[in-house]
Amino acid sequence: MNLSEVMPFGLNLKDTLGRSLDHAKNVDDKNKFIRGRQKKSALKQSNVFRFLAYLFFTASFSGCTQETSRPLTQLERIKQSGELRVVTRYGPSTYYESVNGAVGLEHDLAELFARRLDVKVKFIVSDSAKQAIQTLDEGGADIAAAGLLIDVVRKKKLRFAPPYRVLTEQVLYSDGRPRPNSIADLAGGVLEVSAGTSHVNTLKALKRNYRDLNWQINFDQDVHELLFLVSEGLVDYTVANSDQALIMRRYYPKLQVAFDIGKARELAWALPMSEDASLYDETVRFFREIKEDKTLDQLIDRYYGHAEAFDVALDSSLRRDYLTRLPKFKRWFVQAGRRYDIDWRLLAAIAYQESKWRSTAVSAEGVRGMMMLTGVTAKELKVTDRFNPVQSILGGASYLRQTLANIPSQIEDPDRTWFALAAYNLGYGHIEDARNLVARRGGDPDKWIEIKKVLPLLGKPNWYRKTKYGKARGAVAVHYVNSIRRYYDLLVWLTEENATGKMAMGPEKSRAEGV
Repeated sequence: MNLSEVMPFGLNLKDTLGRSLDHAKNVDDKNKFIRGRQKKSALKQSNVFRFLAYLFFTASFSGCTQETSRPLTQLERIKQSGELRVVTRYGPSTYYESVNGAVGLEHDLAELFARRLDVKVKFIVSDSAKQAIQTLDEGGADIAAAGLLIDVVRKKKLRFAPPYRVLTEQVLYSDGRPRPNSIADLAGGVLEVSAGTSHVNTLKALKRNYRDLNWQINFDQDVHELLFLVSEGLVDYTVANSDQALIMRRYYPKLQVAFDIGKARELAWALPMSEDASLYDETVRFFREIKEDKTLDQLIDRYYGHAEAFDVALDSSLRRDYLTRLPKFKRWFVQAGRRYDIDWRLLAAIAYQESKWRSTAVSAEGVRGMMMLTGVTAKELKVTDRFNPVQSILGGASYLRQTLANIPSQIEDPDRTWFALAAYNLGYGHIEDARNLVARRGGDPDKWIEIKKVLPLLGKPNWYRKTKYGKARGAVAVHYVNSIRRYYDLLVWLTEENATGKMAMGPEKSRAEGV
């Protein structure tokens, strides 16, 4: 062994041993002396390494301590807890309970955002916009996803995420009253708005130019309940967002839009004012991505795409026939729904679109019966009498179930159901043609919002000649699906307890005069 190799810090053996080595009496003594110095040197070297390791360990531990002592950001706290608290409010344009659980545009957006964070959502359902904002202010929620419009007053105490819809504010009235054409015409009636909504701020701004404008603030009813009261003639006028009016007019056919007030407004989530921007920054990234990949467009289409096909006459007819014709056949729709695991109201909506619930209906193309089955389809389904309502309903339900089974598994509901309805009308081959066209144009063939854009092209020669199954009335199929969706929504509304109307007709309302 080269003794210099074991000496710490590269010291020379001669320099270390010095005169002690020269004064040794004999070789044995020298060797013993050298071995002793080797052991001491090795021990010293070991102690040095231990000391260096100690310094490294303490430095690392100190760094960890400093890291863990840093306060967690809001986003980190949410991820650590595994829960995102979202305050919303009940209503068709925000959050509501369906047969399949909670749904609504705000609900779906919040669920998507939570999935991005890998946490669960805890929904806190408030009675009004005012209560939602108060819950946020008091720290009871991380985000308010409650159909809130951005305005100057709210921006002073809330931080708004990127807007995701542009709406207008509308004055609504009942068709049993004369239509007001301007702000000045409202002076002849009672105008009520829900407390805590941005509509109050809009009216305050308008009053600077319209001195005679007055209103009452309702502290007990939200916007949807006020729309019910207006439809029943119990309140003359109210103000609502255009999306709320669009949806609620399907349920309250007497509701009419008088005119828009103010400028177009933006709808957005609200967060508390804070120096901690971690959660806000994440919402910015979230909304940017769902706008770019069209997820936002698909969600909006899910709730509003068919609502624009509003037809007062058709909806009124369904309401009448719901009372006069449907009771004779309802139990068969329920039975078929149970057998094939389909909501019976969807089957009833299909039947209403096909035959208006007439068991002896016949089309110009020769399809017959309640569910308008073709002769070929009826034979395949073993339906011997297409005019027999029981056979027709059960046959139609079976055919829809088979059609649903043909839809590619990656297509999720509700798009899956809309695909199946279009296939029920056109045949599945034409739906595959439409999917191929969407893919060729760079779209997503698994999304109904994309399919409904190209289905009308199947009626044009320069397009259907490039397809496998040829010409089809694609535009008719789009209308067919929209109509069934609208009828289904109305049937759900009619068959379930109308909580909005019951709440609106509840205890005496609290009001305050607008100033």
